[in-house]
Amino acid sequence: MTGGAGYIGSHAVKALTQAGHEVVVYDDLSAGHAAAVPGVRLIVGDVRDGAAVQHAIRESGAGAVMHFAGRLDLPASVREPLAFYDVNVTGTLATLAAMAAEECRLFVFASSCAVYGEPKETPLDEAHPTRPINAYGQTKLTIEEVLPHLERAHGMRFVALRYFNAAGAEPDGELGEDHDPEIHLIPRAFAALDGGEPLDVFGDDYPTPDGTCLRDYVHVSDLADAHVLALQWLAAGAASATLNLGTEAPSSVREVIQAVERVAGRPVPHRVARRRAGDPVALFASAQKAREMLGWRPRRSDLDTIVADAWRWRQAHPGGYGPNGAR
Repeated sequence: MTGGAGYIGSHAVKALTQAGHEVVVYDDLSAGHAAAVPGVRLIVGDVRDGAAVQHAIRESGAGAVMHFAGRLDLPASVREPLAFYDVNVTGTLATLAAMAAEECRLFVFASSCAVYGEPKETPLDEAHPTRPINAYGQTKLTIEEVLPHLERAHGMRFVALRYFNAAGAEPDGELGEDHDPEIHLIPRAFAALDGGEPLDVFGDDYPTPDGTCLRDYVHVSDLADAHVLALQWLAAGAASATLNLGTEAPSSVREVIQAVERVAGRPVPHRVARRRAGDPVALFASAQKAREMLGWRPRRSDLDTIVADAWRWRQAHPGGYGPNGAR
């Protein structure tokens, strides 16, 4: 599992291990944390180093690769597109080349709803046109477009999972979200509560009921479950697929702030800032295909549950995974 020490990856590691799979994590720890994958073999390496990835696949005897490794910050992709292409495209192609060389033919790819760009209609299903409006989304789409060619040439079957907005934390409090800096809305709201700068609300003049962007927040543990199901799907010999993972129920930025306030019991300091380049008005999914093919249904993805689980992690780990992170 490349990037398996990161936020979504570490939750998937736990879900796969609990399902009886042996997992080897390959991560450069630039955004991941060794403490997030205790008891699991961790190989520290860069996905752009194809020889190292190939050695890890061969030496571990891996029968499948789940690829999480990549740069994630959407606004940063607008400012630094070459850096995103370097890791998200070059690194993924190096990983796929290593798989082909080792005849490792099952691939689960962490894609994104950012491939859709500005939606023509919502909820979005997988047939919606893919027209990314930022480099992050384009890098994910580029890899999606490569995968069918590898299937034809190398027999490499795949499931590409188009995440909507990952959020929350493991309900038992062991795993959570720890980025530096935090890039997602809920942990940024927590930081504002803890005395940081007021939370920036990027635009309040969108054509939505309260003027703020609409997004589809999916509990990270629900996403982890989808990876177990995707691997089972491929291992059973089923066909390659590209699937949305979302709740079909969008929440606005203001609604998320209100949920944080309900859970924390105090107001979130916030201010309205200018719109960010590359931010669509609304993104939310039709996940019917994932239901029908994988039997996947989000179980914890109501907004208050997501926020409550994330808050529990934050309270127990005020310093994240750092040496003084846990109480």
